[in-house]
Amino acid sequence: MLRYVAGRLAWVLVILLAVCVFTYVIFFQLSPDPAVMICGKTCTQERIETIRTSLGLDRPFFQQLGDFLRGIVAGRDYGAGANLVHCPAPCLGYSFQSGQSVWEMVQQRLPVSVTVAVGAAVLWLLFGILFGLLSGVKEGTWWDRATMALALGGSSIPPYVLALALQYLLVVKLRVLPFPAAVPFAEDPAVWFQSYLMPWTVLAVGYACLYARLTRANVIDTLAENFMRTARAKGLGPVLILRRHALRPALTPIVTIFGMDFAGLLGGALITETVFGLNGVGKMASDAIAKNDQPVIMAVTLLAAFFVVVGNVVVDLLYTALDPRVRITAS
Repeated sequence: MLRYVAGRLAWVLVILLAVCVFTYVIFFQLSPDPAVMICGKTCTQERIETIRTSLGLDRPFFQQLGDFLRGIVAGRDYGAGANLVHCPAPCLGYSFQSGQSVWEMVQQRLPVSVTVAVGAAVLWLLFGILFGLLSGVKEGTWWDRATMALALGGSSIPPYVLALALQYLLVVKLRVLPFPAAVPFAEDPAVWFQSYLMPWTVLAVGYACLYARLTRANVIDTLAENFMRTARAKGLGPVLILRRHALRPALTPIVTIFGMDFAGLLGGALITETVFGLNGVGKMASDAIAKNDQPVIMAVTLLAAFFVVVGNVVVDLLYTALDPRVRITAS
């Protein structure tokens, strides 16, 4: 088992290194000159060359790449002499627009994205698995047909449409909720909950509908297995059969999709955060794309890749705990 974990962690480092190299090549070698973007269109060529030197863009490609990777691990220096600026690790550069450290920007906005992702995940897991489980057990009944019809309809609604509709109904017309704002939990728990309720709901609806359909299909397949018929033949009750024998194999595939979905949301729910004006990582990415702020875009890309890769490893480890067959293979 330890060998398996060590192997997975080694692959994480390899994949993250490949992502860093690929991202650097895309954003700094194939994109417009960062020095021109920082300086502006009316800047002199001498000023552009000065900026290129301070950013290290006048160096060979592999030396630039080495400086970038070294900055993530140990920090790096920009400029020289009186203009020397030290960027502590993990150094992701400085924003072309604000001049602020990109890592500081991520630290400021990541708690908002984590709050949105965790709250939405709790809702979609609770309602998606519950309704999918009931539909699988009651296959062919009116409950099953109604639930799956709602799930199909809910998964067809674009998040931005649902977000705008909820804002108009709950904030403008009924005035039962305030407009979402990134209020700290310690400052006012009630306002914090009310502010995040709509973003949680918008994100959770689509995922809950998908999870309900997936859970239903898995439960139906599991209940048709031979070991389930054996359990019924032994005289076990339906609740005991479902809880002891059906839930684990039916929900095991959910672990995979949840790990990927949740990890992706930690990198920022771009549409939801933008529509509701929440200053999370997704909103930061949206603003950076609009302004072509390359260091910020690259940092969000690396952050999202990190969460997805780590989420994949966590899913693999959870699989070894849930499925004995995988545990034996991993050993």
